Amino acid sequence: MSGKADRPGLLSDWINREDLAQQLSVTTDTLARWATQGSGPPRIRIGRRVLYRRSSVEKWLSEMEMGGEGR
Repeated sequence: MSGKADRPGLLSDWINREDLAQQLSVTTDTLARWATQGSGPPRIRIGRRVLYRRSSVEKWLSEMEMGGEGR
C-alpha cells in the first residue's frame, strides 16, 4: 500500500531564500540584489516565496568555479 508518506514532497528539491543565504554565507538582500541584476542562481517565485532548485544552485556554483560571471 502506497500512501502520501511514501512519496517525496513536491518541493523537496527546492530551498527558500533564507536557507540558501545561510548556506552561501550571504544575506537575503544579496540574493535579492543578484536577482534584480539578473545574476545569481536561477530561481522561481510562488506568490511571495522565492525558491531555488538545489541542483540548479549546484550547477550555478560549478559554472562560477569554471570562470563564469563571478570572475
